[in-house]
Amino acid sequence: MFEFGRELRRFLGGEPVASVYRDGLTGGDSTLLELLDLRLLINEARGADVAAGRLGIKDRGTRLIEAAVAWREVARRSGDATALRKAASSAEAAAKLFTDHHKASGVARAKAEQGLCALLGADLFGDEGLVAAAERVLDEAASASGVGAALAGATLAGLRGRAALSTGDHVDALAAAFEAPLAALASAGRASPAARLMAVEQRVARADLLALAGATLHDRDLIDHSLREARAAGATLDVAVEPLTWGRTRAAEGAALSLLAELTGDVGAAADGVDVLASALEQVAREHSPLDWARIQTGLGQALIVLGETSDNPRAFEQAVTCFDRAELVLKDQPVLALRAQAAGGRAMALGRQAELTGDLAVLDCAVAALKTELCRLKPSAEPVAWAITQLNLARLYETRAEITGRDDAALKAASVALATAMDVFSEEGMRSLTDLAHQALERLRTRGHAK
Repeated sequence: MFEFGRELRRFLGGEPVASVYRDGLTGGDSTLLELLDLRLLINEARGADVAAGRLGIKDRGTRLIEAAVAWREVARRSGDATALRKAASSAEAAAKLFTDHHKASGVARAKAEQGLCALLGADLFGDEGLVAAAERVLDEAASASGVGAALAGATLAGLRGRAALSTGDHVDALAAAFEAPLAALASAGRASPAARLMAVEQRVARADLLALAGATLHDRDLIDHSLREARAAGATLDVAVEPLTWGRTRAAEGAALSLLAELTGDVGAAADGVDVLASALEQVAREHSPLDWARIQTGLGQALIVLGETSDNPRAFEQAVTCFDRAELVLKDQPVLALRAQAAGGRAMALGRQAELTGDLAVLDCAVAALKTELCRLKPSAEPVAWAITQLNLARLYETRAEITGRDDAALKAASVALATAMDVFSEEGMRSLTDLAHQALERLRTRGHAK
């Protein structure tokens, strides 16, 4: 097994194999992690823990960072909160060790890893409190030099860009904020394959941010810029060696195309978005990375909704439901993930639009039943945001039924109460866009009531 690991690194042209013994299949080369399926990846992370804890090693800080990177990748692929805590703990230990030895570049890399762990937690579990923690440690790392500082700077650019969008601040400098840290990562990438992949991931993050800005500001140029950025990032990858990063890059491109179609009503762009996301699935197997697979399935479902909207094709909504159902095969085992609420909301929207186009109330009843089941499973005190999002989606289905049948019933009154409660939850959690959506839905229901 260990000989295989050494041969694998040599065959793939990774960093030179050190003359000393290195643990695991990758020997600390993070660029090889995505070639391992989830089971092997977990074993690799455990091996990295063992290596970092071995007595007498001189590079313990580096080994701790290797363990942090491996465990963060486990969490990213599985949604396992325990794996994420292990990653954060290893990064924190590395930062302390490097601080004690006055190694500024090591401190920066460890703190950048801490920030990435916190942001992954915010993304996976919808915990906005982790964003503030991430910004603090990333700011400390970005003030240093080296790969860690460049990684922290690029991550901060994305973080602050999203904050600017959420508050409505001026965002003309969105892309420019990435330039210096991305150039530093690209320069480091000539000597380190790991830094090269970091640069690609940050370019994808910039593409996502530009697409979001374009959709929010109704600016086609920003979305076009996002597409160019995603394609340029993907062009540097070898799909045989970097399948997950390539799949994530294609997913960003497909999402941007769908946003462009939503903005312009272009059926061709909508179809292209579906095709690109479908091609991403060809390289990302469910067993290899369950969450990446579920995330792309959810993105494909959302792209099919856009295709259905632009083409008025009920079949697209039916296919979208299938994608959301596939994503649920993974997400049902991770009830606290924010992605599950996204998929459930997308499924309800697809069924609702399918019912609107066909006039089939049975389809609508299926969607309502599914969301009611989801509400019974959720605990408002433990999962307030997921509960509130489900209430928001259920209220939309009740509203759709009223539009189809032309009559209101007691369900709309219940929906109004649920929406008011959901709006309070979103407001308390600082989720401005969802608060606005709930407020708009509540106002529509109140207007309908006054009209009667």
